[in-house]
Amino acid sequence: MKKKVLIVAFAVVALVLAGVAVAAYLRATDTPDAGIDTELAGVSVMTATDELPTTTEEQPVETVEEPEEPEEKSEGPCWLSFGGNPQRTLARENIDLGRPTRAVWGRAIGFMEYPATFCDGTLYVNNAKGTTFAIDAENGDLIWKRKVASLMASSPAIAGPRLIVSSHDGTVTGLNRANGKVLWRVGTAGRVESSPVAVDNTAYFGSTDGRLFAVNVASGAVRWAYDTGGRINSSPSIWGNRVCITTYAGSVACLRRSDGNELWTTYVKRDLLRYESFYASASTDGQRLYTTSRAGKIVALNVRSGAIVWTRSMGTTGYATPAIADGRIFVGGFDSQLRALRATTGSQLWSRNVGGKVLSPALVVGNLVFVSTLNGKTVGLRVADGKVVWRHKLGAYAPGIATRNRYYFSLNGFLAAYKGRLSPRGTR
Repeated sequence: MKKKVLIVAFAVVALVLAGVAVAAYLRATDTPDAGIDTELAGVSVMTATDELPTTTEEQPVETVEEPEEPEEKSEGPCWLSFGGNPQRTLARENIDLGRPTRAVWGRAIGFMEYPATFCDGTLYVNNAKGTTFAIDAENGDLIWKRKVASLMASSPAIAGPRLIVSSHDGTVTGLNRANGKVLWRVGTAGRVESSPVAVDNTAYFGSTDGRLFAVNVASGAVRWAYDTGGRINSSPSIWGNRVCITTYAGSVACLRRSDGNELWTTYVKRDLLRYESFYASASTDGQRLYTTSRAGKIVALNVRSGAIVWTRSMGTTGYATPAIADGRIFVGGFDSQLRALRATTGSQLWSRNVGGKVLSPALVVGNLVFVSTLNGKTVGLRVADGKVVWRHKLGAYAPGIATRNRYYFSLNGFLAAYKGRLSPRGTR
């Protein structure tokens, strides 16, 4: 009799455990609702004629001025947004400056997690305390600065005569590039760590409230908003009429840029019961999207269909957006390794220990790739084989950008211009 009771008890326990397992599986494989948001709850849009909320050091804007197009200067090409272009490739393959040789100038900016942007001879950069700076690229002189918010971790986007700036207080602000005056401000229901990108008079950015926004660069008016159902810390990338974003819910979504309608959404599984989680942005070469999950999985997806082409595990924490150049992608991780992978297959070409954890993306300039480490170093390596050819004792997050004349490195609170060994003759 006791034996029968025990058998029945074990059977009941087994059924309960099976039910719990099934429930856990269903919860884990359930995906959040997503779609166009027409209600725009918690969203506000103010122009310079409204009473804009001000912060310390910020002066109210008295009049609405249509910005003039900045005067063009010879140094280029422009680096208009985080990643250098709407694809977020983080690369200038056709510029060969050679190994950095000496600093031309340096300016204290304060802590910068994201690098500067550049056009028409001017660098634009945000510091962590919420101030945006416009710096003369030739000599490092301050052109203007504007206290925009309390905290910023993003790169400003250049949109013609306007500058688009995002902040952790949940706002995205349009500034006059010439003088830093506030033109408009959009408020969201979350934080905005996403670095904006502007194409065809529209700026795109994500909010931690889960929505991807498209706004008019002239007025800040919301063209559309898409609720992904997952927290967004990443920056959108654009290819043609596609705008793509990654989320903490494990999704990678591509929308039609013109109206925000979904083209495809792919959820990436970590294991049987969990989805991946993405802090890193997606970068694209027009054929595949590349991104890195926080658990360290590098993922390549078909940009047209969203099908997963390949994955590769780093076996460590990953936060870095992949840089793309010459048929390769470059990704660092918390194991102190910088990796070069073949873009088509994900096969590893080389891996190099750079002496510290890598949180931020690499920068490719010609035949060199640069990366900064959390222990305060910047390293330059050869693209071909990963051999270290240059080291700097400062650095931590994204290493910087490059033009045809110089490097502009972000070095622990200092923005510094460096001449390369192959910089054009006559470059100071």
